[in-house]
Amino acid sequence: MTLSRKLLILSVVALCGVSLPAAADECADPQDQTTMNICAGKEFDAADKALNTAYREIVGRIGDDHKTRASLTAAQRAWIAFRDGECAFQAKSVEGGSIYPLIVADCKTALTEARTEQLKTYLDCEEGDMSCPVPPAD
Repeated sequence: MTLSRKLLILSVVALCGVSLPAAADECADPQDQTTMNICAGKEFDAADKALNTAYREIVGRIGDDHKTRASLTAAQRAWIAFRDGECAFQAKSVEGGSIYPLIVADCKTALTEARTEQLKTYLDCEEGDMSCPVPPAD
């Protein structure tokens, strides 16, 4: 769940007069911009970790096929450059503001989660799928 969705849910709950139990995690109910930025960064870190897990699994399946591995590496580097550039563009209107890290982190989280799902499709190719560059699991 993205930070913006969490904030929306918390706002609706607050408007309805329903109280939430106090949470040990500061990200359960961030009260200031700094905390929101930190929590958005944590969400991105979790998404990035999942991406790296999927990437490493693909690398493991590719094994010693150096050409395919080089192609994957080039694609991933290009994707990272796209993600970072796209998120900088999306946050351009708030550049220099206190909300900038939140906007960038939310963007990077969303794009990273989408890329992770894309990589996972390579791990679940149908037998005989000639468009799949990743060999099936043993």
